Amino acid sequence: MDLVWLEDFLAIAEEGGFSRAAQRRHVTQPALSRRIRSLEEWLGTPLFERSTHTITLTPAGESFRPVAEDVLRRVLVGREEALEVARLKAETITFAATHSLSQTFFPEWIRNSDSARADSAVQLVASNFAGCEKLLLDAQAHFMLAHYHPTLVSRLDMDRFQRVDLATDVLIPISAPAAKPGRGGRGSNKPQPRYALPGASGAPLPYLAYHPGSGVGRLVTSFLAAKDPTAWLAPGFAAPVMLLVDMAREGRGVTWAPMSLVRADLDGGRLLRAGGADWDIPISVSLFRTRARMTRAAENFWNSVRKGRPGVKSIAAAPRIR
Repeated sequence: MDLVWLEDFLAIAEEGGFSRAAQRRHVTQPALSRRIRSLEEWLGTPLFERSTHTITLTPAGESFRPVAEDVLRRVLVGREEALEVARLKAETITFAATHSLSQTFFPEWIRNSDSARADSAVQLVASNFAGCEKLLLDAQAHFMLAHYHPTLVSRLDMDRFQRVDLATDVLIPISAPAAKPGRGGRGSNKPQPRYALPGASGAPLPYLAYHPGSGVGRLVTSFLAAKDPTAWLAPGFAAPVMLLVDMAREGRGVTWAPMSLVRADLDGGRLLRAGGADWDIPISVSLFRTRARMTRAAENFWNSVRKGRPGVKSIAAAPRIR
């Protein structure tokens, strides 16, 4: 069996078709089809349903997919170890971090972890949750830094991956302040959110939603689906968290954001809570890794981080009362 066949198989599964996968793999579609046929002959069973317009995995293909991912990851890790032993590769630890954590949490955390990584270099790749997840699955990163909640749907099953919680945070609903009220009694100048939960069936709140690949977005969607009473929201925009916070500041709608990301805005009055504590979603900042052995530098870092954790601390300190 050729490892190229596994890469071809995963490309088709991810792209949902032979044509796009062939473009990604820089081969002709007939050549790609022949290689998949060879893989299916080697396995003794079809991997794709070809009877419909949309290419989907057969049950055998679904079963084989995590095996193919694991084989490729182990081969890539083995190559890194071989290069490390031969001193042909520098000691580099690669992190995949979600966009918000790469800017808010990672810089200070990695500085405080200097002793854990000794003389190893650090490489950081920022992406959304789905992108970070793929980097870890493909062994293109040693560690993944992301927000986590038990309800989060992920391909990182705990049989093949493990997790350590580094800090706690909370997702809170936010809105720009309403227009300043006219002069009146003492209590009339207290700032109020422009959009306050739960909204109403006849007047849903403009909702700044997350991009489908966002882990935070998955958590908010799951939370809202189970919330009773429900929120009346009208999605009108989808984007990464940093852009959603910018749009919330401009008064474009309500969204959920990590407290650690927006507490300066809350403290300065640029943003307000759009609902009470019952609309908050507790989350953790977690570090993920494969259970397969990694390079010596990555293993040493992991062991040092686990041993040196003084306990999971909150990074979601409340803003000053105005």
